[in-house]
Amino acid sequence: MSEEQQPEKIAEFTTVESVFVRGRNCLLLRADMSPLFVDYYLHLMQHGLRNAEAEDSALKDLLAFFTLHLVSRPWAEYHAWTLNVKTPSLANYFVSGSSTDEEVVGRAFTENVREPEKNMLFTQNIVRNKEPQTSVITLPDGNVAEWVEAYYRQSEQRMGRCFVLGNDRYALLTAEPGADHDWLESLTAEDVAAIDTAEHTKVLETRKFYFRCGCTPEKILPVLRAMHKDFADQLSEQGYIEVSCPRCGATYRITPDMVRGTDTAPDKPETN
Repeated sequence: MSEEQQPEKIAEFTTVESVFVRGRNCLLLRADMSPLFVDYYLHLMQHGLRNAEAEDSALKDLLAFFTLHLVSRPWAEYHAWTLNVKTPSLANYFVSGSSTDEEVVGRAFTENVREPEKNMLFTQNIVRNKEPQTSVITLPDGNVAEWVEAYYRQSEQRMGRCFVLGNDRYALLTAEPGADHDWLESLTAEDVAAIDTAEHTKVLETRKFYFRCGCTPEKILPVLRAMHKDFADQLSEQGYIEVSCPRCGATYRITPDMVRGTDTAPDKPETN
């Protein structure tokens, strides 16, 4: 196979550009999410997980727009969003991450999901040595792009426009002070794809992100030791328990020796 025929190598991480659109006073966040999506699918494969097509598509869009949103915020913030939605299908979604850690993680829940009267979004913003900021907003019966735009209107109290540009490329434009709202409202995906030739733009910064959680048995064990009496019988009878990370769904097999702290062997995720 010639070099011309070889597929383009996917980068190790997703790079998000923060671009100021001069004359429009808008901030453009854009990225090729392919590296992040590759890590996401490798994670699912490693842990024997699988999402149905509808939830998989929604989670990918949510991860993409959430990552862009992180770059619209100061570096030293940690954000988490939890969505309880009944359209297009009944599901819960969780995404979290920070620019400082250069990571984003998320998962979809479809079992034992409470059906809400309206689609809901619960957000949390954490900055070290400050009280967490939380908000709860209702979401329209639409797609992920419309949910994020609703978040910007209600929580950020400014306009935000979301665009899926194809080939795993996404864009988010946010209104800054003095923004040209008519221009922002009129934009199409085609306009955004060609914005560098139609508008005066300046790249302000770039940030990189990986899809990763950082969970390990060592981080889970202190909680299990505190709750040992709640599952002691199961450990004794079965010889192990399986514990899933609530952030990413990774499953770990925990043995009595691990709970007692006498197992020195490397702990690995369960990969059935």
